[in-house]
Parts: sequence; C-alpha cells; structure tokens
Amino acid sequence: MTAVIVLGGVLAAVLLGWAAPAHATGGRLVDDYRSVYGTPGVAAAVIDGSAVETITRGRDGDGNAVTARTRFRIGSMSKSMTATAIMLLADRGRVSLDDPVVKVLPDFRMADPRFTRITVRQLLSHTSGLSNDTNNEYVFPPPRSAREIVARLADKTLAADPGTRSEYHNTNYSIAARIVEVVSGKPFGAFLRAELFTPLGMTGTDSTLGCSDGAEGLPAGYEVVLGVAVAAPEMPGMCVGNGGVISTLDDMVRWVRFNQGGLGSGLLSADSLAELHTAQPKAGGYALGWRARPIAAGAEPSVIGHGGTLATWTGDMLFSPATGVAALVLTNSVGDPGLLSANLLAERIKAPATPMTNPLTMVNAILLGLTVVMTALLVTAIVRARRWAARRRAARRPMLVLRLAPLALVIVVGAVLPTPIWGAFDLQYWIVTAWLLPLLALLCLTSCVLGAVALGRRLWCFRRAGQAAPAPVRPAMADD
Repeated sequence: MTAVIVLGGVLAAVLLGWAAPAHATGGRLVDDYRSVYGTPGVAAAVIDGSAVETITRGRDGDGNAVTARTRFRIGSMSKSMTATAIMLLADRGRVSLDDPVVKVLPDFRMADPRFTRITVRQLLSHTSGLSNDTNNEYVFPPPRSAREIVARLADKTLAADPGTRSEYHNTNYSIAARIVEVVSGKPFGAFLRAELFTPLGMTGTDSTLGCSDGAEGLPAGYEVVLGVAVAAPEMPGMCVGNGGVISTLDDMVRWVRFNQGGLGSGLLSADSLAELHTAQPKAGGYALGWRARPIAAGAEPSVIGHGGTLATWTGDMLFSPATGVAALVLTNSVGDPGLLSANLLAERIKAPATPMTNPLTMVNAILLGLTVVMTALLVTAIVRARRWAARRRAARRPMLVLRLAPLALVIVVGAVLPTPIWGAFDLQYWIVTAWLLPLLALLCLTSCVLGAVALGRRLWCFRRAGQAAPAPVRPAMADD
C-alpha cells in the first residue's frame, strides 16, 4: 500500500507540481528557477555572437557568493571533453573512431565474445551493448581508476549486440578515458589539462577520478529537500572520463565557444569538430559527447547540448547551430538545469519558454507525511505491545501469525521500496537512494527499524504474558 501511495504521489506531483511562469529576462528566469527548486547557487550564461551575458546568484557550499570563477562539478558534461580527447588522437592518426576497442586497448576483456566487435565510436555514442543490467555502475566501493574499471569488465556480458541499440552507460566513457591513457601515455587528467584546458585558457578547470574526490577551491554541493538546503559531500562513484570534470562559468563559456568554432580553431580539424556534434547510427539522437535536442518538449531537435547530473551538482549546456546562440547553467544542487538553459536560449531567440515545475516538491511532501504517519503508528505499536500481548493471550484464538503479518509487511515494504526505481533489489541501491531521495530512504529506514522493534516487542511481550499467566486450577475430586 505504501508503494502505491508513493507512486501515486509521483503522478500527482507531475500533474500538480508548483510552477513558476517564465519571464522576459535571463536574470528573472534564473530567479524563478531558484524559487522553484530551492537551488542555493547558480552560475549561468547566454552567448550571442561576441556578447556574453553572465548571471550569478546565491552562495556556494562555503557560504561565499557565487561568481563566474566559482568552481562547480559539471557531471556528464565532462563526456564532451572525453570525446574531444579521443578526436584529438584521431586527428593525429593515433586512433580511429571505427577501430575495435581491443585494437587500441589490448587489456580490454569481457565474458562475452561479442565484445571484440565494440568500436571506439560505439563507446562514445552509447551503442556498445554495455548496460547497467549486466554491469552495475553503482557498486560500493567504486573502482578508483579507468584501468580498474576496464579490469572489472572481465566477468561481465553485453545486453545487446554492439551497434544495434542505444543505452546510456557511463562505463563507455571510462573505457574511452583508458584508451586516451594507453594511446597517449599520459594519465587522463594530465592529458585533458595539457591538450585541452591549457590551450583553451580554461585555467580553473581540472578533473578527478572519483565523483567525490576533493579538489582545491571546490566547495561542497547541496542536498535540497522541501526548500531546505544542506551542504553535503558528493556520493562516491566512478567519474573518470564520464563525469569528473570541475570547472567554472568563465571556463565553460570558453568550452562552448570552442565547440561553436569560435575559439581554439587550430586545436581540432573542422571535420572532427562537426563529427562530435553529429547524431550517430542507432544512437537515438546521441552524437559523441553531445546530444541533438529540441528547444521545447514535442518539437524537432534543433540544438546540440548535454546535461550533467550528480547527487549534489547539476548543469547543462546547449547551442543552436542555426543561430549561434548558446546557454550554460551550473548549479550546486539537484534540479532541472536543462529546462533553464533551454528557456534562456528560447528567451534570446524570441521563442516560447516552458513553465518551470518541480515534481519533487510534492513527492517529498508526501514522503515526509508518510514517514510521520508511519512513525506515529509504529511507536504506538511499540508502546502498546504489552496490552496487545495480553489481549492475544486472553483470546480463544490468538491467531498470532495473522496479527503480526501487517508489521512483517511493513518491514518487507521498507526494504524493497526503492526497487521500482532501480528495477532490481540491491542493498547498494539504498546508498544511492539516501543521496538522491533522502526522504524515501528515511521512510524505508523508519519502516524497517521501527517495524522490527514493534514486531520484536510484541513477540517478547506475548511470551512474557504466557510465562506470567497463573497455572490452571485443577477441580477438586469428590473423595479429596
């Protein structure tokens, strides 16, 4: 029943979630976004030809005002940089996009003969056949290097023939990072700094191996629940190649300008740059570290972009090849920055903006309400366990198992409630749930812990009630 209520809450949130109307200036759009999502800090930019409008709001995890030089984790926007690193090597004749991965990465092995057909292009377009169904990316502790990520694939299989379907899987880009290391002879982060960041003047940009690794000048991100923001560490995970870059708004403006062909023109050939932004075969609109996207829901793809989502950081970037206008959003909490970047771009090109809504507002309110109700019911069951046991002992048919079944069900539901989200039961998903949906984790923990205490106390009290009951009196015999 609890699961049904939660799923119903999600639907209600989508239908009834609080919406903020779009207004006519970039600054007001950012303010509306912060109001809807409770985002502590935002750094955004709109690029239009030689003009750049920057908008900064709020505070970072150290309590300082956000500026264009504040460092943010950019999550999966890092993939565009990994793909560019591969393309740099391709321009130099060191690798080809259609090379089998085993040709450039001899140590790559899987327990599936089809792995030998995976190409570099398929890694970068998420059409390799790798899947979370056969390669769980949320293992704890996570691998610590691209080499280790590749080594852990030795006993894994593919979920599809290479090149036949698209499935977004971060491991593809960690393998690509390992290719960069092996072919170039440099650590992945060192290659990015020397071959991309330094030539483009991105002096505030660097990368880490793990999603939660610290870096100089990087404040904490935030967990935001029902408008309450708390600075929190990032969830541990494997981010090398797929989400480990740390950057600033100023540097990301340089990155977008490079991708538009207006900066660092000698760094990459025009054909290679165009290939990065071209949707690939069987990839569902995914290019190479970029994706073809519509400017609004239901429209035809007309812009090139990519988002980035971690547990405490989100961001988005996109540009219109037709108009040259681009938008960037970096935030230090969860939300929907892709909606904000699309609205910023739409406002600049005089297209309709999309109202901003936050479905999690209602979802979290429902989860909090369920947790309060569950806590009250289970605490009442614990406090009244002795009275309950006495009634069961006095009953002609105690029906103990039947009477305890609701508490057992509460414990089971609490343990498996995250399963519909992840598609499988795995204790490691509890860790992910605690970061991404803390109130759901709290509800599950409340159900499991208080449910177990209530169940145990009822059994203990029932046993004690039996021991304390007086022995039955034997009727006196006539000749006694």
